[in-house]
Amino acid sequence: MEIILDGKLMTDKTAAHKYIKEQLDFPGYYGENLDALWDVLSTTSKSITIYLINEHEITERLGEYGKLLLGVFQDASFENDNLCFIRKTDNECEHHPSK
Repeated sequence: MEIILDGKLMTDKTAAHKYIKEQLDFPGYYGENLDALWDVLSTTSKSITIYLINEHEITERLGEYGKLLLGVFQDASFENDNLCFIRKTDNECEHHPSK
């Protein structure tokens, strides 16, 4: 599964989590916070590649929370071999340089 996340659509915390939930088809019980995001991403058994575009929009609009949000994606990709997180400027998966 390949997903493109657009930072332009993450205008605040609530919008970001709703957008992520929709794009990644998270279950209805997803808690829409950083802990819940970590729980789902770090344990998914589906093979998912997430491409992030317009990353700067996230940090501009969400500030420190945006940095934490991006950190969850990156850390979860290190933790879970089923998850690959690729920033627009990157050519390689965060944890699988050969992918």
